Amino acid sequence: MNTAAVNRDSRSSGEQPGRLISLDAFRGITIIGMILVNNPGSWSHVYPPLLHAEWHGWTPTDLIFPFFLFIVGVAMSFSVVARLERGEERGRLFHKAIKRSLIIIALGLLLSAFPHFDLSVMRFPGVLQRIGVVYLLASIVVLSTGLRGQVVVAGSLLLAYWALMDLVPVPEFGAGDLSADGNLAAYVDRLVFGSHIWRENWDPEGVLSTVPAVSTTLLGVLTGGLLRSRREKVELAGWMFVLGWVGILVGLIWNSVFPINKNLWTSSYVVFTAGAALHFLAVCYWLIDVKGWQKWAKPAVMFGMNAIAVFVLSGLVVKVLLWIRIPVAAGGDVSLYSWIYQHCFVPWAGPLNGSLAFALTNILLWFGVMYVLYRRKIFIKI
Repeated sequence: MNTAAVNRDSRSSGEQPGRLISLDAFRGITIIGMILVNNPGSWSHVYPPLLHAEWHGWTPTDLIFPFFLFIVGVAMSFSVVARLERGEERGRLFHKAIKRSLIIIALGLLLSAFPHFDLSVMRFPGVLQRIGVVYLLASIVVLSTGLRGQVVVAGSLLLAYWALMDLVPVPEFGAGDLSADGNLAAYVDRLVFGSHIWRENWDPEGVLSTVPAVSTTLLGVLTGGLLRSRREKVELAGWMFVLGWVGILVGLIWNSVFPINKNLWTSSYVVFTAGAALHFLAVCYWLIDVKGWQKWAKPAVMFGMNAIAVFVLSGLVVKVLLWIRIPVAAGGDVSLYSWIYQHCFVPWAGPLNGSLAFALTNILLWFGVMYVLYRRKIFIKI
C-alpha cells in the first residue's frame, strides 16, 4: 500500500524497482485465500478448513486476516520507516497515513453499505475498517518511536488487552468471561455500535479487539526491519524460521490461560499467527529471494500488487450477484449467486465439491482481471 492513485510502472516486467517480490507473493496468496473462504457456492456446504473456528481454537482460515495485517507491517517498514530514515518529514508521512487510512475505511463502509445503503441495518465494523484503523495507529507508533519503542508498545498492548479481558467485569457476566456474549470486547461493541454489528451480540472486527491487532502489524514492522538489515539472505530466512517457532510456541503456551481466538483477537492468537506468518514469509523469501525461483509466484504477485482493489471489487461483484433475483419454477426467486451455484456447479460436482468449485472459479475469473492489469502495468494502490 503505497499510493492512493493508479500507478503505471515504466518497467516492462511490471514490477517496481526495490520491491520485495516474496512479500508481494505472500500478500497475493493471502488475498486469494480471503476471496476463496469468503465466497463458497453455499455456506451450507464448505470443507471445515475453509471455515473459521466456531470460537476458541483455529483453522487455516483463521490465519488469513492476521497474515494480511502482518504484511501491512512488513510493507510499512519498507515504505514509512525507509522514508523516515531518508529524512522525509514526519508530519508529511503522518498526513499520508491519515489519508490512506481514511480511504481504506471509506472503502470498507462502501462495501458494507452496498447496494442498499440502508444505514439503519448497516454493519459499521469490518475487515477494511480494521485495516484502516490499525494502519493509522501502527503508523503513529512507527513515526513516534524507534525499534525499542515498537517492541515495548507491541508487547504492552498484548499484555494490557489480556488484563482487560481477564480482570474488567462485564455486567451480568462478571470478569474473565470469554464466551461470545459475556466477554468485555463484545460488551464494548454493543455499547459503541448497538445493533450495527455482525452478530446479534458481538463483532469479530470490533473496537477493543482492534487493540491487539495493532500488535500484529507492529510485529510485521519489526520483521520488515529484520529484512532490511545487512544480514545475508540465507541468514535472514533462518532467523525468520527460528523466530516463527518462538512465536508459535509462545502462542500455544499462552493459549492455556488466554485461548487462541480469532473473533476476540486474543494476545495468544496474535503471537501464534505472527509466528505462522514468519514461517510462511520465510518460505516465500527462501524460494524467491534466496533460490531465485520466481515463476511459480507470478500469479500470486499479480494479486498482491492490486490486493485491496481486488478485495473490494470481488466483494462488490458478489453483492451484485446476491442482489439480482432469478424466478424459479417452484415459485418465488433465488439470488443470481445461488442460481449459478445450483445450475452450473452442483449438477456435475455435487453440493460440497460444487461449492468449492464455485469459489475456485471465482478466483480464476479474478486472476484474468489481475493478469490484464499486470500486463498493462496498472496497479491500483491504496
